[in-house]
Amino acid sequence: MQAEPKKSQAGNAREGAAEPAVSLIGKEYEVEVGPVAHGGHCIARTAEGQVLFVRHTLPGETVIARVTEGEEGARFLRADAVSVLEPSKDRVEAPCPYAGPGRCGGCDWQHAKPGAQRRLKGEVIAEQLQRLAGLTPEEAGWDGTVMPAEGDKLPAGEVPSWRTRVQYAVDADGNAGLRRHRSHEVEPIEHCMIAAEGVSELGIEQRDWSGMASIEAIAASGSQDRQVILAPNPGARLPIVELDKPVSVMRIGEKDGGTHRVHGRPFVRERADGRTYRVGSGGFWQVHPKAAETLMLAVMQGLTPRKGDTALDLYCGVGLFAGALADRVGEKGAVLGIESGKRAVEDARHNLASFDRVRIEQGKVESVLPRTGITEADLIVLDPPRAGAGKQTVKHLAGLGARRIAYVACDPAALARDLGYFRDGGYRVRTLRAFDLFPMTHHVECVAILEPAEKGR
Repeated sequence: MQAEPKKSQAGNAREGAAEPAVSLIGKEYEVEVGPVAHGGHCIARTAEGQVLFVRHTLPGETVIARVTEGEEGARFLRADAVSVLEPSKDRVEAPCPYAGPGRCGGCDWQHAKPGAQRRLKGEVIAEQLQRLAGLTPEEAGWDGTVMPAEGDKLPAGEVPSWRTRVQYAVDADGNAGLRRHRSHEVEPIEHCMIAAEGVSELGIEQRDWSGMASIEAIAASGSQDRQVILAPNPGARLPIVELDKPVSVMRIGEKDGGTHRVHGRPFVRERADGRTYRVGSGGFWQVHPKAAETLMLAVMQGLTPRKGDTALDLYCGVGLFAGALADRVGEKGAVLGIESGKRAVEDARHNLASFDRVRIEQGKVESVLPRTGITEADLIVLDPPRAGAGKQTVKHLAGLGARRIAYVACDPAALARDLGYFRDGGYRVRTLRAFDLFPMTHHVECVAILEPAEKGR
């Protein structure tokens, strides 16, 4: 039997190769803008029905949207509104000169009135609760409002200076700036409007930072401590740092990625609930100056701790909630904090050293908590990272029989998913509160208080 002749490799390649996708970047569409979506954009559709996620617009507007990412046949395209044909009544001229299509990616809603920003965030929370947890605002014990922080309720056109930690990128000419949206490109700036006064007064933007990849500027709100953390490019030498205010200097190690002291204190001091907290370089502390106190009060009001309670503070950071709980459960109570960051654990143990009833363990919650042998707790606080706690951790927590659980969330989608898991574990949402602790951006902070479902019947 004669064998068939082999096909050439070129022939095989031609027959098996898929047609290359056609990029739509730069293509413009006139669209009517629909509802807000999670992520700082609104939803629109092309005449052909393709979904557009459009930034720099507001619901109800008619705009020219220019595609920034995507190709034919993609599930969705990303776009910027480059021309507004029919504006919303909630639109204002962006106060920041660096806001707008193709510019700084730090703020999402500079073009919206402050009250409209909070309504948009509320709509996102409501949509995520319904879609991912099957909860209406009423079922979540939420009145639908997003509350501004004290002092942030300003007229349209004014911007609160709230960001106490700013991560600057450095361009090829040594200019400090901020990243453009979904890009590594740097937008050089002379001043960031949302930066706290303590950051702005350092004068970072007026210095030459050649050889640096990034600079993080920190201005503690609980003290006069100021700190900069420098990340040099490979092989670059640190500059002599002479800023407009006294400042401690840290550097990111090229080999180990750790944070190392150059001069000054390796930490800043923050205040909340009448207590001073040491926060080491790179450690987590809420960025808005009012956030730590606001969230601590919301959690304590929701939990109503009693003398003698046992409590868990999960993802405890430097001990903010653990300290507040320890004060309230008294000498016969007990608090266990779990945190994965080594430096944060050192800080938490230092911050809470005066409490014999507090223990801080290092490691991931999902690994450490089962090893503790704890089978019950009266109260639980969890403040997980943006991805949420996850199904297995929630299942474990629901089995501890806590009287109340406080869930602090910086991402509505992760919150909604985990609330669904808690429902499966026999817990219902008693109350939910939302706080606008990231003005001009799409981010929002929520505090949900949960209790066993049978109590709500």
